[in-house]
Amino acid sequence: MSRLQAVGLMVLVTLLWSMAGVVTRQVEQAQGLTLTFWRSAFNSLALLVLLAWVRSPRGLFSALRRGRWLLWASGGCWAVMFTAFMWALTMTTVANVLVTMALGPLITAVLARWFLRERLTGHTFLAVVLAGTGLAVMQWPALRAAGAVTPDANGPMLMMGQSPAHAAGLLLALAVPVAGAVNWVLIRAAVARESEDRSAAEAPDFLLSVLIGAVLSTLLASLGAEPAEVSRADLGWLALLGVFQLAVPCLLAVQVARVLEPAEVALLSLLEVIFGVAWAWMGTAEQPQAAVVLGGTAVILTLVLHEGWNWRQRRP
Repeated sequence: MSRLQAVGLMVLVTLLWSMAGVVTRQVEQAQGLTLTFWRSAFNSLALLVLLAWVRSPRGLFSALRRGRWLLWASGGCWAVMFTAFMWALTMTTVANVLVTMALGPLITAVLARWFLRERLTGHTFLAVVLAGTGLAVMQWPALRAAGAVTPDANGPMLMMGQSPAHAAGLLLALAVPVAGAVNWVLIRAAVARESEDRSAAEAPDFLLSVLIGAVLSTLLASLGAEPAEVSRADLGWLALLGVFQLAVPCLLAVQVARVLEPAEVALLSLLEVIFGVAWAWMGTAEQPQAAVVLGGTAVILTLVLHEGWNWRQRRP
């Protein structure tokens, strides 16, 4: 896979991930961990079928038995991402969750610098800061409306965060970019080691880690879910989420992570928020506010300029 193909594929991945909001709004009965349980359950079933078809059932279970700690660590990261995001939304506002997740590229860049010795270029660091700022601008009206941010007597803005549930929601939301950063670094490290040292053990099949994460997420969500409290119509929407919003794009994301640098994968992932706003606009007729348009434009422009700079630097 070429670098350009990987970037295009990651854009498609974020487009599929971004369906979560508009599809979830169609769900009438299932909420909280019940929603997470069924979404992860359908995700697990779809991944089992897809991977058994690609790898053959015998090859699939053989690879799972031989899986080293890297495979299971990556699976644990996927489980955290699958579970923590939906759980966080039940404890704090969508705006708080999204702004917290905007820390993903910075966390990924730091971990890649520490563990992979990958140099964080000046233009990538600037892109991370600008994209994070653009996302914060997008969510600023929602943050103010939710009372999460308030001005003090001297003018600066302060995070209130006095509610225990709100604080727990922020910690859960923070777990998503942290787990994502660790996951991208694990995949990149294994692939880099395999390519540099031919005598080293073959890198794990990280496609299987997505299945491990989906199964673990299903088990975690089942501890507080009520699976029977769901209608047939809801099951249809949750199946759509499990297959096309999780299973397919996550398998594609693993392939992309083998080509692109971890910080770049995390940076491109911010497009999920932009596409999510667009889905809501088209699917629910929600008119985006001026701050959303301004912040979204800043994020897209930043990513386009960043990829354009990278392309120019790598051109012969």
